[in-house]
Amino acid sequence: HHIDRNGLEPQQHPYLTHYCVVRAELQHGAKAAQLIHASGRSSPGNLPEGTYAVALTVPNEAALRELASTLELAGLPHHLIVESDAPYTDQAMAIGIVPMNRGSLKKYLSKYPLLK
Repeated sequence: HHIDRNGLEPQQHPYLTHYCVVRAELQHGAKAAQLIHASGRSSPGNLPEGTYAVALTVPNEAALRELASTLELAGLPHHLIVESDAPYTDQAMAIGIVPMNRGSLKKYLSKYPLLK
């Protein structure tokens, strides 16, 4: 009887989900660029066929940093993208969460809307 590292039986949740979260108030192009950064930084590469990709939004930088802290405290591997260039120098822009079974993340992410 196999239990994976997230404590879930694989047959219950066979697909990995790669969540990336971006600030809703950013301009469309900035959102896209930051989601690409977050995805690239958080993916181990060579993800299996059938991996889900989900883009969520938070209202602002404060909410993004709060989510990063929550994920950190929960021990969930993620990458916070902090911009080095103007006009967003030193601002948190997006989070990429290392792909895992969605059940591990549901309670942390369920309140955030999908990127539209």
